Amino acid sequence: MPELSFVLPHWLYWCGLLLFPLVAMFLYRRSRGGPPQQPVSLAIGYFLLLTGGFIGMHRLYVKSRWAVAFMTAFLVVLLVNVEARSAREGLSEASNVIRLAELKISRGERSVTKAQQRLEISDSERTRTKLERQQAKLEGARAALEPAKREHLLAAETADTWKGIALTLGGAILIMLLYDALALPGLVRRRNALEREPPEETFQCPAVEQEHDDSREPYTFNRAISHINAFAGEFVAYWSIIAVFVYYYEVIARYVFNSPTNWAHEAMFLMFGMQYLIAGGFCLRENAHVRVDVIYTQLSKRTKAIMDVVTSLFFFIFVLTLLGTGWIFFHDAYAISEVSFTEWGIQYWPIKFALPLGAVLLMLQGLAQLMKDIAVVRDTNAAELDTEVRPEG
Repeated sequence: MPELSFVLPHWLYWCGLLLFPLVAMFLYRRSRGGPPQQPVSLAIGYFLLLTGGFIGMHRLYVKSRWAVAFMTAFLVVLLVNVEARSAREGLSEASNVIRLAELKISRGERSVTKAQQRLEISDSERTRTKLERQQAKLEGARAALEPAKREHLLAAETADTWKGIALTLGGAILIMLLYDALALPGLVRRRNALEREPPEETFQCPAVEQEHDDSREPYTFNRAISHINAFAGEFVAYWSIIAVFVYYYEVIARYVFNSPTNWAHEAMFLMFGMQYLIAGGFCLRENAHVRVDVIYTQLSKRTKAIMDVVTSLFFFIFVLTLLGTGWIFFHDAYAISEVSFTEWGIQYWPIKFALPLGAVLLMLQGLAQLMKDIAVVRDTNAAELDTEVRPEG
């Protein structure tokens, strides 16, 4: 298969992190409360054709047996690529042997020339012997060059053969994909017609615990901060979908096109680092941080609030430290236009900006909870603790 040379542009990386979650949130909200969906969606079918059509994912989606043909062709492509990679390695080794032989010939010719010049100056037995030895080495190097050229020619023919087979298989898969691009609407209609009957009863996932209920917050400040962290948490959650696409591209580029990337892994672990920081306030809002509550759960509501107020001191020490050091890291990276040490060279200041931003979101959520805890200490009926705010699922 042909090699890929795509490198993700920096502007596309940052635009993707900003725009993809907004588009995903819009599509999700638009789909809620709409008309009932068909069992098989044409849009999803085309999406699977574009992203995984070469292994027949769209055919699997419409439950077509022709998916086996795509999978078989793809499996053969992988096997052919293994042979093509070995052939390229053999070709590279043969080229190195030729270069080494040519280097020996070049050095041998210079040595023979020098020996002949010395012989003209001093016609001694030692000089004549040295000339004969240098000539013998030169003839040996020239003799080794011919079989090396034959090996190189054979390796080149083998590599071209496997490359031609891979291109033929890739062309066959492309033709099948073009055909399915036209036939997919009919396949979807037929599958929907077959699946209109109600499905048999199967296992149903139990109800998932609902999110934090903002309407039960006692103060406007609490509700506002809760809304902000809800948006931030949902926003960065959609970044996980980006990782699916990027690692999917990396696997295909590496194992199908023999073109591993130098940016996919770096882009994703930096993205997940920012996600971890920005989602901190959302996790606190959802009471999802790890906590030891063996004794805490047995206490009364007022005692729980008192413990929350006391332990909040350590929380704010941590958050303020994170905010101060994070701002220093961000400011220094921005001042010197710091980039990564890899070939990709992504800008570091937007990534390090997630440190103070995450600290601010976490601190605001902590302040909102502290206000509520103080209100509960004064009057247990003033509000409900965060561990009790969620409605029963």
